[in-house]
Amino acid sequence: MASNKLYDVVILGTGPAGLQAAIHAARKKVSVLLMGRPGKSSLFWAHVENFYAIANASGREMLRIGREQAMKFGTEILEEDVLQLSAAEPLFNITTESNLELQTKALIIATGTARKTLGVTGEKEFLGRGVSYCVECDANFFEGADVAVVGGASAAVGGALTLLDYAKTVHLICEKLEVTDALKRQVEESATVIHAGRKVKEIVGRDSAEAIVLGDGTKIPVTGVFIELGSKGVMELATRIGIQLDDEMKYIQTTKKMETNIPGIYAAGDICGPPWQIAKAVGEGCVAGLGAAAYVKKLGKVG
Repeated sequence: MASNKLYDVVILGTGPAGLQAAIHAARKKVSVLLMGRPGKSSLFWAHVENFYAIANASGREMLRIGREQAMKFGTEILEEDVLQLSAAEPLFNITTESNLELQTKALIIATGTARKTLGVTGEKEFLGRGVSYCVECDANFFEGADVAVVGGASAAVGGALTLLDYAKTVHLICEKLEVTDALKRQVEESATVIHAGRKVKEIVGRDSAEAIVLGDGTKIPVTGVFIELGSKGVMELATRIGIQLDDEMKYIQTTKKMETNIPGIYAAGDICGPPWQIAKAVGEGCVAGLGAAAYVKKLGKVG
């Protein structure tokens, strides 16, 4: 796939909402790129018995079939996460974890909202007092500090690289680096201190986080602990370009046409709020896919 390639529609998320959006958009004869890894969809591990006309099915098999349908209608698939997202009216710029630079006329966000936690002592206690789940949101609070990022996927690695511009020392703690070779090489060649094959046992401190303790008892003094256990947080990327969230800052707000407050950007599925059901995700994906296709046709030739 060439860098700087322009698509009509880029869809973030390979769950039921994203796949349904891809199927409907591609059927309208527009170019579609679907980004993400199937195994990150919550449906991948599910067993389905309450979806219309399906009484007993493997979520993994449903995703496989949906993926084949999307490809049949011309959807391209890129199993990478987004590291950066910016607006360049009337287009949107996307940087992937392998440093591909892509552009799109319309964007559909269908990534779900699951926030993975460590589940260790000190995580909840020091939330907002040293513990954070959002590098993009809180990096500036740790200017000149010693910090740690926990996780081995693109969110953690990208977060560690971002924090190098703020913190004195950045520790990356992970069991395994699970990113592209390009991103792995970038972090390994940076000033990030990597603790591979390690687990966090607890986060300790008095009024705020002061250190993390690893499984072997090693204590690393840090005042900031960023827990980034998944892909690059799309909600973080979304807020940076001005996408409006709900009053609790949990979900993306949309119209009945699944439009966000930014023309050309749509959202569908769990990222728009409950109920957490495949039926809702598929329906919203359908509406978003049709809407995005209609938008780019009306927009016409650009770029």
